[in-house]
Parts: sequence; structure tokens; C-alpha cells
Amino acid sequence: MAEPRQRISAVLITKNAAGQLSECLASLAFCDEILVVDSDSTDGTPELAAKLGARVIASEWRGFGPQKQFAVEQAAHDWVLCVDADERVSEVLRRSILAALPAPALCVPGGTFGAYRFARCNRFMGRYLRHGEGYPDWSLRFFDRRVARWSDDAVHERVIAQGEVGTLAGDLLHDSAESLETYLAKQNRYSTLAAEAALARGKRAGVVTLLMSPLLRFIKFYFLRLGLLDGLPGLVHILIGCTASFAKYAKML
Repeated sequence: MAEPRQRISAVLITKNAAGQLSECLASLAFCDEILVVDSDSTDGTPELAAKLGARVIASEWRGFGPQKQFAVEQAAHDWVLCVDADERVSEVLRRSILAALPAPALCVPGGTFGAYRFARCNRFMGRYLRHGEGYPDWSLRFFDRRVARWSDDAVHERVIAQGEVGTLAGDLLHDSAESLETYLAKQNRYSTLAAEAALARGKRAGVVTLLMSPLLRFIKFYFLRLGLLDGLPGLVHILIGCTASFAKYAKML
């Protein structure tokens, strides 16, 4: 008989994710609740999520950080696992998550971690990247919402946790089905949001930053982080990241 543990809610935000949702939700079947917060999907995403057993809430878009925090606050349980529709929990990660959950009577301040990170493995141009920017891509996504929360960033959001953060074995598999064209368009949008957020915080950019940031980024991820071992997909992935960095600072200027 399994030992009692805290219950867990899997939390997703979606928009037009019907083509990716089934495999994602199947990998979350071990959770006690699956909550989907959908923003104006037109491809049947909320209907499919409900059919697959998720609890669905329709909500307006707030920006990535605020939207994810809103979703976390709607969950039935304090322990939440936040994933995207194009991600899947690997078997090793599933076992790690269940093993990390404390007993129902145990409070977080009593000696256990209140938040955990794990590696995210990104599939790009048909290949799972194992180096460079693509791996391990540490992601803090599993936490007790009483001691951690999503930041208010509209893009490049992150979880802010009190106390020490634990590390779990196993990968979160990011298996985006988007085309290179779609990926480039998304990076263009993200660089605009990042530039706007930086300016709003009082940051400024100069010509030196504009030129040096992409170069230093390439050296870091292609050579120091061995992105060169991921072949052509690794090279393209890093170059797009460098281009997005250049675009961010150009837009700030």
C-alpha cells in the first residue's frame, strides 16, 4: 500500500493547443488534478481538455507570468506542477516528483524543499538537444504555492521561491511541433516584449551591448556549453538565440 502524500495539481495555460494536448495530458495522469486555463482558443482546445478529464477555466490573457500565477491560484491543491501543452513528463521525472511529495501532515518549513527544479530537454529541428542552450535548461516548475509563485513578467517569466530549491532526476520533454518559421516569429515577439519590459525597468542599451551580447552568447553556448556537439540543429538554435538578443537591444535603441 502506497504511503500517504500531499496531493498535486498539474497546471497548464493554453491557447490553440489542441494538436499537442493529448500527449501532454496523458503524461500528467499521475496527478490528482489537471487544470487547464484557456485564453480564447478557436481550435477546440478547451473541449478536448475537458474530454480528456481536465478541469477547464476560460480566462482573458494577462501576460505569461500573471497568467500562470492566476492558474496556480485556481488549483485545488497547494502542490502544483506547471507545464506547457507541448511538454511531456518523462517516466523518470514522474517517479521523482511522486517521491519528493511530502506526507500530508508535513509543513514545508519542517525540513523539506518547497520547490524543485528539473532539466528540460528541447527538441529542435527533429533532434533532442543535449548541450548549449537546449540542455539541461533548468526549469523550476514543481512547487508548493504557499512558498513560491510566478513572477509578474509578461515574457521570460520565472518562479520565485522562498528558501532552498531541490533538484529532481528526469527530464521534462519539450517537443514543440512548430515550424522554423513559427519559431522565428515567436522569437521576434518575445524580443519585443523583453525590450519593452527592460525599458519599463529603466534599463538602457548602447552600441557596445548591441554588438557584444550576441557574440558573447555564441561563445558561451556553442563552445563553452558544447552546443557544437548537437550538430546543425544546435548551431541553428544558438544562432537564433543570438539574433533574438541582437533584436532585443536594437528594439531598445
